[in-house]
Parts: sequence; structure tokens; C-alpha cells
Amino acid sequence: MLINMADEDIPVVILRRIRPGTKTEDFTSWEDQSFEEMDSTLAVQQYIQQNIRKEIGNIDGILEAPEGQDEGVWKYEHLRQFCLELNGLAVKLQAECSPDSCTQMTATEQWIFLCAAHKTPKECPAIDYTRHTLDGAACLLNSNKYFPSRVSIKESSVAKLGSVCRRIYRIFSHAYFHHRQLFDDYENETYLCRRFTTFVTKYNLMSKDNLIVPILGEDNQAANESEA
Repeated sequence: MLINMADEDIPVVILRRIRPGTKTEDFTSWEDQSFEEMDSTLAVQQYIQQNIRKEIGNIDGILEAPEGQDEGVWKYEHLRQFCLELNGLAVKLQAECSPDSCTQMTATEQWIFLCAAHKTPKECPAIDYTRHTLDGAACLLNSNKYFPSRVSIKESSVAKLGSVCRRIYRIFSHAYFHHRQLFDDYENETYLCRRFTTFVTKYNLMSKDNLIVPILGEDNQAANESEA
């Protein structure tokens, strides 16, 4: 919302507020800010979310850090955002991924994943594994012990991000190989798996051997076909 003051010497103030009664489609309808204008400890999160809203399919643009931005904080905030958006996929999975239909957390026949939420890792129904994994990721990423600040992060804490990436990626792989139509519908709307795969590849957070959803390969194939 813009407040125009009569005195031209007074700058225009942009108020970022969601007022009672605001329709969903009008949320965050204010003007964009540059990163330098975001004067908050949550600036990196706000900047990432602004870029997603602006052009959700511009993956390279979303993952491009502002000049001088601490890389550890940048990776941390992106991972928080991925977990937030993965909750949307988890909700959709509940409609068809039940403990009876998916008794194990599997991807292909070669991949069965054990749930680390238990005292001793063990097999879980896929939907329970999904919930446990997102809960565990949220607990770690919000831990005051490992991540007490949103402005600077110790290298020893940044090193824990790779483990979180490997675990939450299994949600993508299960959805892709066992709930393909649901996966495709959500992916066409959010580009989430494409963005996540590009992210972990760019920052070497996962081995390429573990990236079993061929989503970037599909993009490259489509590009080659269009060029032909």
C-alpha cells in the first residue's frame, strides 16, 4: 500500500501489511524492494521469497545470491524455504500415500530408506517418513544450538545442511516414482524439484549419484528437441 504525502520532499512510504479481509490473491501485492532496502535480520528470507513470487520459474535468478552475501546464510535460508514448500507436497501426498498403500519409504526398487527419527533408524511407511523428515529438518534448522543467528552461521553448522538435503530429497524421489501424476502437477506449479536439484548441484550438497529424479535431464532433453 502506498501513502502519498502532500509534501513532495517527504519520500513515499511502502507499508508491507496484510490487512484483515485481504484476499489471498492480493497478499504481497506491494512493490518489490532491492536487497539493500531490506533492513531486517530476515532480509535474506524476504529476498528469496520475493524472487520466487516475482518469477517462480526463473531458477537461476532465484538462486543467484546478492553481491557480498555470506554463502552459508544463503544456503541455510534456501534450505528453510525448501522445507516450507515441501510441506505443500506432503499435504498433497496424504490424499493417496497411506501406510497401507506405501508401507516403505522407497523410490526405485533399488532404494529403500530408513527413517532417522527413531532411536535406531528403521523402516517407516512413506507418509510417516515424510512427516518425520520434515519435522526433523524443522527442528534442526530452528535449533538455537546450531543456528542461533540468521545473519551469520558457523562453518560447523553449515556442514549439517548436506545431511538435511539428502533426507528431504527422498520425498521428491518417492513422489516421482510412486505418485507421478501428483508429482508432475505440483512440479508444474512450483518448479520445486528443479530448483532443489539445481541448488544442491550448484553448492555440492549432494552427490550426483543420489539425484535419481531425472528432472534436469528432462529439461535438457526438451531443450535439445526444440533446437532440433
